[in-house]
Amino acid sequence: MSGKKGEKAAKKADKADKADKAEDAGGKRGKMPRKVFEKELRKLQAELCHLQEHVKKEGLRVIVVFEGRDAAGKGGVIKRIAERVSPRVFRVVALPAPSDRQKSQWYPQRYIEHFPAAGEVMLFDRSWYNRPGVEHVMGFCTQDEYERFLRVCPGFEREVVNTGIQIVKYFFDVSQEEQERRFRRRATDPMRHWKLSPMDVESWRRWWDYTAAYQRMLDATDTVEVPWYRIQADDKRRARLNCISHLLSLIPYEKMDWTPPDRGKRKKKKSGTPETLTFKHDVPQIY
Repeated sequence: MSGKKGEKAAKKADKADKADKAEDAGGKRGKMPRKVFEKELRKLQAELCHLQEHVKKEGLRVIVVFEGRDAAGKGGVIKRIAERVSPRVFRVVALPAPSDRQKSQWYPQRYIEHFPAAGEVMLFDRSWYNRPGVEHVMGFCTQDEYERFLRVCPGFEREVVNTGIQIVKYFFDVSQEEQERRFRRRATDPMRHWKLSPMDVESWRRWWDYTAAYQRMLDATDTVEVPWYRIQADDKRRARLNCISHLLSLIPYEKMDWTPPDRGKRKKKKSGTPETLTFKHDVPQIY
């Protein structure tokens, strides 16, 4: 190789070498390849299926709280946890803004009605921690309501744990630069427009207000009984795998032996039964 092509290749190699050294110095790694991610995810999702059978057999009750910065990837990891298990065991709770009636209730009341029964794992996409986060920063609650929450919450969670419900709390943390990149992508991708709400825009503007609010929340509610676990989420693929792996480590479970049921022989067709179903309307086969 010679001439301009050789010079171009040399510059490219030199640039890549510098980038690798910078990453090593900063303790960073390159983006995980999709094939590697999907292979590891499949292994973890198989373990979630084993966990599911254990939860059902033992009648366990588990709450997993997903909080964090906007655009940090909470929804993505919840989707990967739930996509290969039964929605009757792993149940996703993503509540809308409270109604006027709910605003008049005791604050945790609308969340408590979604707490698990025996054999259920409830995945809270946002939770009662809306109060020390968005409600406090955006002025949707009073200062007294905010202070009361921080004072009462640790005791409330302690009592929930004492009833036999396990609570796991994850906080997804993302850098300013990565959050901005994801917001820009949401703004230009029609399939992501719905993810960019006015509250998201405000969270970008009020980065430091949220930083202060989240720090006080962590200081007040990180307890021995119900600690907060940080997920470093600039790399979505690693964040998803790390979160699922950690969740599996927190709930001891045994792999259940499974024997396929005997299907037996198919019954014979009775006289008068049509060979195939007939419909008046078919969906056009465009594809």
